Amino acid sequence: MSKKSTYILLVTIFIALSAFIILRYDGKENTVAFFPLQERKGLLAQSAEWASVKTSGESLIRIVREDPDNTKKALELASLYIREARVTGDFAYYDKAAMTYITKVLQKEPGHFQALTLQSLIYLSQHHFAEGLAVAEKAHRQNPYNAFVYGLLVDACVEMGAYDSAVANADRMMAIRPDIRSYARVSYLREIHGDYPGAIDAMKMAVDAGGEGDETTEWTRIQLARLYESTGDLKRAEMHYLIALEERPGYAYALAGLGHLAATAGAYPKALQYYQQADSAVQDYALKEQIGQLYLLMGEKKKGEAIIQKMISDMNAEAGNGKDDGTVGHYSDRELAYAWLLVGNGDKALLHAKAEYERRPLNIDVNETLAWVYYKTGAIQKALPFINAALKTHSVNPVLLNRAGLIYAAAGDKVRAKELLILGTRNQPSIDVSLLQEARAVLKNL
Repeated sequence: MSKKSTYILLVTIFIALSAFIILRYDGKENTVAFFPLQERKGLLAQSAEWASVKTSGESLIRIVREDPDNTKKALELASLYIREARVTGDFAYYDKAAMTYITKVLQKEPGHFQALTLQSLIYLSQHHFAEGLAVAEKAHRQNPYNAFVYGLLVDACVEMGAYDSAVANADRMMAIRPDIRSYARVSYLREIHGDYPGAIDAMKMAVDAGGEGDETTEWTRIQLARLYESTGDLKRAEMHYLIALEERPGYAYALAGLGHLAATAGAYPKALQYYQQADSAVQDYALKEQIGQLYLLMGEKKKGEAIIQKMISDMNAEAGNGKDDGTVGHYSDRELAYAWLLVGNGDKALLHAKAEYERRPLNIDVNETLAWVYYKTGAIQKALPFINAALKTHSVNPVLLNRAGLIYAAAGDKVRAKELLILGTRNQPSIDVSLLQEARAVLKNL
């Protein structure tokens, strides 16, 4: 689915705790790594929240080290790692750390409900959606009255393309606990099905239900701003990005949002500054891709392609490391497909797009990706069935509509192309500059 600061003394403590030690379970020796919290970056490193998190982390690591059978504290530590992954974007490190403790709990108690929900959450964060769905279903059998597990089911079903099941699970989640998480999921489902006004209303409710300055709240506010961007309401989008920055100083995704607005307005140097600030605060390949794209737009092809190639190499390494050390490993094929297109390698883009499609052929975003790769490589007729599948939920996402319109135009269906391109370009949505320019040029000639 897309991922957040006393210092010398704590670093010394955490370095000591990071050593590998031997724990005994049922007469067997098991090597378990203790994972020190990684220092946050930028303004997040100076926050009172970070000081509190470090204190909690130190305490939990000490307790679990001294009492390895303390399941409650082990899962509290795993939960802390998962939250820190979201804040910093360092999912590779923190998901591995969390999974270490979750796996130990499940080895002793295979049906432990909380451990199952956390395991599912990590699978989903690593884009192992089928595995995440299977574990969520197992957790649901343990406790069918828990709102959190329904949220996992919603997310997994969306990613696997089971949209009717996602809606049904969202309804159950709302009935149990209407809160920031359930409202946000309702919003996303409405967006998928083409209801932007309804999606905006639900996301507003999600923001209102959250705590001020909390990472989850401000992430939700960013999603609201992006909905406004898609509908062309750029003033409201900017307002929410600025509010998020005020509530959570240095928040990377608010900075990225402002960067996106600047980029679509053609202010590339300003956009680059925002994205570089965001990139210095969190680890997120999407930010690096945007920086690479901006350099390409500014005519600095060598620099832009170097950044994207480095990003591709790092993403591949991360996926491989996960497999090598027995942890999950992040599936990034959809992201890699788009990255390879940016550097002009259609063959590699197609390879990754097909790999993602093999895992989840019913997902509309995956179908859109494969269709777009076929279009960009000149295989227009091959693109058609996949773009048709991408449109099956009646989404009115302007990126999807413009890509679909361009594909239909290239296939000679001028009527359908015109219809989609008019919808895709109305209200001047804030989307990729090159896509919008191409869409407008083709529409003008239809």
